[in-house]
Amino acid sequence: MNILIIGSKGFIGGHAFDYFKSLDFKVYGCDVVTDYNDEDYIQIDATNSNYHSIFEQNEIDVCLNCSGAASVPLSLENPLKDFSLNTLNVFKILEAIRCYQPNCKFINLSSAAVYGNPTALPINEKASLNPLSPYGIHKMQAEQIIKEFHTFYNIASCSLRIFSAYGEGLKKQLFWDLYQKFINNDQIELYGTGGESRDFIHVLDIIEAIHLVIQKAQFCGEEINIANGQEYTIQYVASLFQKNFHNNKSIQFNNQVKQGDPLNWCADISVLKEMGYQQKISIETGIQNYIDWINTL
Repeated sequence: MNILIIGSKGFIGGHAFDYFKSLDFKVYGCDVVTDYNDEDYIQIDATNSNYHSIFEQNEIDVCLNCSGAASVPLSLENPLKDFSLNTLNVFKILEAIRCYQPNCKFINLSSAAVYGNPTALPINEKASLNPLSPYGIHKMQAEQIIKEFHTFYNIASCSLRIFSAYGEGLKKQLFWDLYQKFINNDQIELYGTGGESRDFIHVLDIIEAIHLVIQKAQFCGEEINIANGQEYTIQYVASLFQKNFHNNKSIQFNNQVKQGDPLNWCADISVLKEMGYQQKISIETGIQNYIDWINTL
């Protein structure tokens, strides 16, 4: 099977590239980063991406789109850039598939940000969407584009709503921020009350889930939650960091909510479980491994 990973130099894309390379897949990488060492790597123009030649010149069975922006604050600062990377880019990829390889399966990494603050937990895929940021809106629009191409052009496609991803290689967001604060400060200050919660999933579990999706999803433009179905508070996560650092530094929450941040998330992963998904990396082990990785940098 030939798989094209767009965004192969990014966090999830890089792990996906290594994973499928270790299996019996022909893997093409694609990104904006220059790479002269891999003959199966395709560089695209960051300012004017065009995917027509890729699908015209290469036989692709599955296209996994891991590219795009992944920052709520940056989407608020520069919504046009976020729209271009998370929405327009998806249209460009699907148009190239439609023109040259209409039998190619397309998987897009969406986000739980499309839900906003849910009215009930756990959140299933049929829940109403109420994104709180341009990032969430643009991910929602990309999902609609995917449905458009399936409905009108019969492109086999699906959207994966990734919840709170973390793991080795991620140098931003909550866990990276916590590490830096524990290293550099005697008192740890965090946003919120500590009672805010997320459904964390390690990147290697995400990749296993993607593999299951390739094998078992319907590919009819549907959305699938990618998470563990477990709700952990930010206070609990911070306490795990504290235990791993073996210190008594105080942790305080400032009771301020960042614009665009939801309060509580926990996913219903019934659809994913029906495909055979089982969590392999617990939040406790995952955080320990993440800290060990940063210590090697």
